[in-house]
Amino acid sequence: MNTLPVVLAAGLAIDATFFALVALIIFLGIVFWAGAHKTAGKMLDDRSAQIAKDLSDARRLREEAEALLAEYKQKRIDAEKEAGEIVARAKADAASYAEESKKKLGEAIERRTKQAETKIAQAEAAAAKDVRARAADLAVAAATSLLKDGMKGKGGESLIAESIAAVKARLN
Repeated sequence: MNTLPVVLAAGLAIDATFFALVALIIFLGIVFWAGAHKTAGKMLDDRSAQIAKDLSDARRLREEAEALLAEYKQKRIDAEKEAGEIVARAKADAASYAEESKKKLGEAIERRTKQAETKIAQAEAAAAKDVRARAADLAVAAATSLLKDGMKGKGGESLIAESIAAVKARLN
């Protein structure tokens, strides 16, 4: 078979390439007439809208995440501040308690010192009283012994008479 191009009067050669071109133009015409270009454009517009929506959602989620991060940073700062206040309050309470304990300990020592001094003074007074009583007892014993010896005889009788007279004078 001989496939020589057919040449028309206008000088155009009709061969397989020409028929392929005509078929392509007919195909594109059918596609255009069926509205495929609108469908493809709609699909591209829908895809563009979906991408824009996804970007918007991502931006919104990023903003929410940043807001949440800022909130947690503020909560952390507040918690650190509160912890610092608690520590400062605990230190102040501990210092106050230590000062109060020191004061109470000083007062207790002072009270016990006074009690010990009072007991010592009482013991000294009791010892002095016992010494005086013992000295008086010894003096009485010595006086009794001397008087017994001195009361013998006439001197003792006169001394007894004088003492009785002195007692009567004082009682009257």
